[in-house]
Amino acid sequence: MASASLQFFAFILALFGVFGDITATLLPNWKVNADVGSNIITAITQMQGLWMDCTWYSTGMFSCTLKYSVLSLPIYIQAARTTMVLSCILSAFGICISTVGMKCTKLGGDTDSKSHACFAGGVCFILAGIFELVPTSWYTREIISNFLDQTIPESSKHEPGGAVYTGFISAASLLIAGVIFCTSCFKKQQGAWIYPPKQHHFPSTEQDSNAGYNLKDYV
Repeated sequence: MASASLQFFAFILALFGVFGDITATLLPNWKVNADVGSNIITAITQMQGLWMDCTWYSTGMFSCTLKYSVLSLPIYIQAARTTMVLSCILSAFGICISTVGMKCTKLGGDTDSKSHACFAGGVCFILAGIFELVPTSWYTREIISNFLDQTIPESSKHEPGGAVYTGFISAASLLIAGVIFCTSCFKKQQGAWIYPPKQHHFPSTEQDSNAGYNLKDYV
């Protein structure tokens, strides 16, 4: 019962991770640059994401421009696009597979089949968390290195946006959920390995065999 409750908790974490993964992939605020200038009324907030660049004015106007050209983008943005999409796909597969392997569901057949499905779902979550954590960390490193570079003007420097923090949180949720699913599947098998089943002795059979042997000696 405790293992089923732990799997349900991991499934809720995985759901939050999947939603956060998709949200971080689509949000345009991976890095933000606020240009207040001399007048707070005409303040401009520039946001850059994986798929579009947006500008928000303090007057309420909001405009976005899609990034159509892939080859003109920096290498870390191209890598972030690919790995984030792979992370979304793997996390979605993990949700479907782990639903079959959970102990609180009636899907998946016998216990061994559910254990294999549970382990496969956990592996999908772990891979999805790694695929999300790598581009998020790389993107954050580029932002920090450009911010600390003295040769870059202040108007071209950015800070990490909300999508970056969402990516870190959702990646951690997916990794924790994957570890819980993988460890909960092999708990029963580990217990069977530590405490092997007792061997049953059949004294009647042994007595019969000994009796036959003794009768043979008298012939």
